[in-house]
Amino acid sequence: MSTDIHGGIEFRHPGAGTDYYDGEPWVAAMDLWPLYDETDYAAFGCLFGVRNYAGFQPLAPDRDLPVDLSSGMRSKLGPWVASDGLHSASWVSWAELASVDLTATPREFNGRLTWRTKALPSILHQHPVSDSRLLEALSVVGEPPFDLRDATERVEWTTDELTCTYEPLTVGAVLGPETHWPHVFAVMRALAGRFGDEGVRLVVAFD
Repeated sequence: MSTDIHGGIEFRHPGAGTDYYDGEPWVAAMDLWPLYDETDYAAFGCLFGVRNYAGFQPLAPDRDLPVDLSSGMRSKLGPWVASDGLHSASWVSWAELASVDLTATPREFNGRLTWRTKALPSILHQHPVSDSRLLEALSVVGEPPFDLRDATERVEWTTDELTCTYEPLTVGAVLGPETHWPHVFAVMRALAGRFGDEGVRLVVAFD
């Protein structure tokens, strides 16, 4: 059974904590789904420790929903989390995301093999690999035209039936330009320009 991510982006109202503002401190800015619509366990594990098969040191695992969660986000996530329809709720600030080490690697694997069949290109298969398990993984897709153990960046090749990709497994790879995460980060960065790096956060839960 697959695991999907749900949630959205909030910002802290600049009037929070002042005498002239009596609204809630955090305001829901945007749902996650128009920006991010992928199921990538390497990214889920890297950020939140969910299905962390690759063995990343997660950035923000199991923090639960913030106590000052906005009413908009609470209405979206709160009932489902309370009823166990969603789990592993957490949040992460833009300040934390902006300072993440993109070169960090997981402890168990050093690469990721991805492939799609030409007959069903909408279905993505991903397999984290280590040097010791590379030959086992390649038995599924066939031998590539080069030695993947020498690869230092993303490489692609095709066979009669498959479109294949191999990339060194780093934080930058699982959150990088080939994913949907840059859309999320662009919105958070823009909001941080107004409300500060600590004044923008992503709140999520998983099903």
